[in-house]
Amino acid sequence: MKKCKLCNCNTTIINDNKTNKDYYRCLACDYIFMDNKHHLDAEYERKHYDNHDNNLESLGYVKMFEKLIEEFVTSDAKDIKTALDFGCGEGAVLPILLERKNIKCDRYDLFYFPEKIYENKKYDLVCSTEVIEHLANPLDTLKELLLHLNKDGYLLLMTYFHPSDDDKFLKWFYIKDMTHIGFFSMKTFEFLASELNLEIVKSNNKNSILFKIN
Repeated sequence: MKKCKLCNCNTTIINDNKTNKDYYRCLACDYIFMDNKHHLDAEYERKHYDNHDNNLESLGYVKMFEKLIEEFVTSDAKDIKTALDFGCGEGAVLPILLERKNIKCDRYDLFYFPEKIYENKKYDLVCSTEVIEHLANPLDTLKELLLHLNKDGYLLLMTYFHPSDDDKFLKWFYIKDMTHIGFFSMKTFEFLASELNLEIVKSNNKNSILFKIN
């Protein structure tokens, strides 16, 4: 049986008989990850993202980020003047909306804004929305992002929290996207907070969570 990619503890297998794909649920931190053999290559991933229509003309997409900013940034993250959107996508909607709130926001995306503009810089806030579920080694990425946070800085993540029941997981809409390879629950984020010396400031227990550096 495979060891958990986050905490190296034992896992139990979840087999999707419809797609013949294997997932592993950690018995300790509750992280669920797809077997590496099912991962897609970067070229396919890029084509998949090119089909997204996430821009300022997408009113539902804009409204989602406006709600995120209102619930987690302007209400709970204090004294934010600079931010990094890690994995901002082609439309870079969140940076635009943050800048409308007078928060200067740098953009990085593996495919659309590949220059690592954040190197040698630190920020009051690092956002990563609908990104972490695509990462094969999320812990390494989170550790890197934390190096770019100022003292008392904030990390804001958005990804849907997975169901606790295996049968519900296999029926869950989020696993239908083949670029989604890792899934988190509140228990997983509590482990990450402990592992990375973070304080959980706020969570909606659905798809968004805000951390602060201790």
